[in-house]
Amino acid sequence: MIVSSAFAGKTYAVLGLARSGLATVATLVASGARVVAWDSQDTARALVADQAELGDPMEIDLSGFDGIVVSPGVPLNKHPITMRARIAGVPIIGDIELFALARATLPPHKVVGITGTNGKSTTTALIHHIIEQAGYPTVMGGNIGLPILSQPPLEPNLHGVGVYVLELSSYQIDLTHSLDCDVAVLLNITPDHLDRYNGFEGYVASKARLFDMQSEGHVAVIAAEDESSQAIVNTIRHSRVGGNPSPDIIEVASTDIDPVAQLTWPALQGPHNAQNAAVAIAVARALGISDDDIFPALTSYASLPHRMQAVATHNGVLYVNDSKATNAASTSPALAAWPPIDGRPRIHWIVGGIAKTDNLDECAPYFGNVAHAYTIGEAGHMFADLLRPAMAVDDSEMLSAAVRRAARIAQPGDVVLLSPACASFDQFRDFEARGDAFAAAVAALE
Repeated sequence: MIVSSAFAGKTYAVLGLARSGLATVATLVASGARVVAWDSQDTARALVADQAELGDPMEIDLSGFDGIVVSPGVPLNKHPITMRARIAGVPIIGDIELFALARATLPPHKVVGITGTNGKSTTTALIHHIIEQAGYPTVMGGNIGLPILSQPPLEPNLHGVGVYVLELSSYQIDLTHSLDCDVAVLLNITPDHLDRYNGFEGYVASKARLFDMQSEGHVAVIAAEDESSQAIVNTIRHSRVGGNPSPDIIEVASTDIDPVAQLTWPALQGPHNAQNAAVAIAVARALGISDDDIFPALTSYASLPHRMQAVATHNGVLYVNDSKATNAASTSPALAAWPPIDGRPRIHWIVGGIAKTDNLDECAPYFGNVAHAYTIGEAGHMFADLLRPAMAVDDSEMLSAAVRRAARIAQPGDVVLLSPACASFDQFRDFEARGDAFAAAVAALE
């Protein structure tokens, strides 16, 4: 756990007591801060009752508070806490900002921050793996599901200073004001989470703030393969030409990766992973890690759960769990990863859930790779009608039924791919539960 004198004697409200909220309370209390915590769930409040005062920041007097630490899940554009904090003159922040404030009291270190619409978790884990294999002290945290405040502070070793690797969602960036990343990364930007922003432009601006917080001489690694990412590159470059403090820019692309070399990286197949690998290589080099350490680490890297994760092979058919793909843009590269062999499409695609749009336009270029689709969930009927002109479709409704039906049809060399292009909340608690259900259904096959 990170403990810092930066918080001693200060007063914070903590709103939301899931993983990051619990870690926040523990860090602040251990650091000598007064903490008033709240969650709408009685069971969550009970977890901190012996550490913090309990009080709803919508009801208590906020005078004299140094900050309100909210969960990234709190919609600042809709929640009344935003106006109440503004009236009280108290900043709304997140746990990443607390980490940023604590940095001055930590042993010498560097920070890599990774954002983007798709690929963040894989790239975060890959960068962490490369750094670890090179012998540097390192931990990862943030949106990847590991609260950074609960991680141990890093001490330098013979290889150099420690490196904190942070996956950062746009929500977390919105709650952060002083995180000066030694290396900041942008993978891509496609429309997502638009209910939280003033249109797509507001979402893009949230991503761009990661680079606004960087000091001159630090490094921005940007995969400028979409218009919005390229616009951020141009803005940073223009700022530098104008004499403003700005990071150094490294532009990368998936085409930087040798496809023959990529074949030797088992967990990094497909064009989307070429982009992830190109970014990770650039980040590692920016940190001073040699190619002699980088490329063996690409070979030894193993997939994260629910992200293009090979879960089993039955009768020559590969079953892949890509449950983390919750929009069409993140499913598209999965469909691209297995092209036809001898003209025969190989993918048996399980798709559906709660749709974020009424189309699958980003996936359409790879419909030719799909032998059969199996639609599930709330969007199942809509997607079945949409896909029938392009491929054979089974409107399966339930995930377990889709797995059984795909297993009956698939041939050796085929891939049964759960890449839903949808949120999971119609049938499952979250994408992890959906991926676990897929793995269980695969395990039950005879």
